[in-house]
Amino acid sequence: MRTPTRRSLLGAGLGLAGTGLLAACSSGRTSSDHGSGSTTGAADWTDPAGREVAATEKARAGGGRVREVRLTATETRLDLGRTTVPTWAYGDRLPGRQVRVTAGDTLALTLANHLPEPTSLHWHGLALRNDMDGVPELTQQDVRPGADFTYRFKVPHPGTYWFHPHSGTQQDRGLYAPLVVEDPREPLAYDHEWVVVVDDWVDGVDGSTPDGVLAELSRGMAPGMDHGSGSGDGDGDEGGHSGHGVSAQGARKEEPPGPSRMMTGARSELLGGDAGDVKYPYHLVNGRPAEDPEVFRARPGDRIRVRLVNAGGDTAYRVALGGHRMTVTHTDGFPVEHAETEALLLGMGERYDVLVTAGDGVFPLTALAEGKDATARALLRTGGGAAPKAGARPKELEGKVVTADRLTADESAALPARAPDRTVRFQLTGGMARYDWAFNGRPYKSTERYPVRAGERVRLVFSNATDMWHPLHLHGHTFALSSAKGAPRKDTAVILPHRTLTADFDADNPGLWMLHCHNVYHAEAGMMTVLGYRV
Repeated sequence: MRTPTRRSLLGAGLGLAGTGLLAACSSGRTSSDHGSGSTTGAADWTDPAGREVAATEKARAGGGRVREVRLTATETRLDLGRTTVPTWAYGDRLPGRQVRVTAGDTLALTLANHLPEPTSLHWHGLALRNDMDGVPELTQQDVRPGADFTYRFKVPHPGTYWFHPHSGTQQDRGLYAPLVVEDPREPLAYDHEWVVVVDDWVDGVDGSTPDGVLAELSRGMAPGMDHGSGSGDGDGDEGGHSGHGVSAQGARKEEPPGPSRMMTGARSELLGGDAGDVKYPYHLVNGRPAEDPEVFRARPGDRIRVRLVNAGGDTAYRVALGGHRMTVTHTDGFPVEHAETEALLLGMGERYDVLVTAGDGVFPLTALAEGKDATARALLRTGGGAAPKAGARPKELEGKVVTADRLTADESAALPARAPDRTVRFQLTGGMARYDWAFNGRPYKSTERYPVRAGERVRLVFSNATDMWHPLHLHGHTFALSSAKGAPRKDTAVILPHRTLTADFDADNPGLWMLHCHNVYHAEAGMMTVLGYRV
């Protein structure tokens, strides 16, 4: 019998919201540490559209304008330089058209769904009202084909963000776009701004689709080829795919379209060993391949703010600007003490803002697909001369590399010192043999939630029991990366294999919030869960 899909299980879960297992709370334990589960009634969970959420939204800083935007998700063909591919995108461009607002504004964006499947919009990194977070059957219903939905919410914090679906593997198509929230009291001085989105691309190439990639991965690797591990819960679910993604059993019934995309032998010391699961035929900067790059023009001496976003599905990027050093000013939208570097490492979902002072000439902004022996690039042109060859790698890629744990939160963004009221522990489990990625050996179910209460300081402790790295993303909140000396504020953080990562946040945004790996395929296999506010 075919295992139910994630979407069908989520649909059933909406009608039972709040009746699921409390996967992290048992009777008789104190609120500071939580273990196995018990059940509770629907009235115990905050309603994503309830009065607590409405009250929090009303109290957010506002007073700005209402910014109305209309967005269409549609089937289209995109020019990737050497080829044109059928895909899904926002309009006819990649990335989708940038949305720009000012902190305090209200964004009213209407999404029209012209796709053959339901879709949604998640606002990655924003502390917004829960019923606008865009997780189907948890915070909203799917936007059905032919329908539209208006996301309306106050935008409280300046920074670099982006948006994408939270529906199956759709994010690994062309459905993403940057969201820039300007600071009305901007402290940085610069002449130009360059928004740079890096991405790995497979959709429409030789018949491949992200769903086909997931189906292939879900078969698992042959014995001896596993590049992930970690203990599961030993429940006898051979495929490890109960109610999420594409079941391993179901994937064996149908050959995925296109050539094999499973990757072996991708190695990176920066990522602790194995670099990724998927061999992508293209790596892009702002929708362009290295052979046909975007060109950003400035004058020598100009000061440029570069907003970097990794919209990839399975690839970390090491980014450098040839001939330049970069000054890191923000990570995930929040300011850090300025730090000079030659290169940056971005996991999927992470963002960094940097300042550079432009030299005279033509310089490659290069994104090395970490461990995958491929590059994407754009060009900064401030004068004459020929561009370097497409495959050229600037020496800065081999220089100093900044990762989030080496940064220090700016005083304005530092989380005030406070002992945690609640500690929630997660073991990251799974591997390639069964493709059974999960938290605590339990694949995602919308009705299984780890409880928190409004007003608490919550500590999340992640222990990675797998041989893979994972970029972990928390919806609706920004946490202090407290396992790092400088405790930078983040919403997405990379945890290396067999390491522990600790993150603290204030529970000040009631609702039901996803916590998941931002590797699209790990998440769809089951490495997702929910933090639910209790009332």
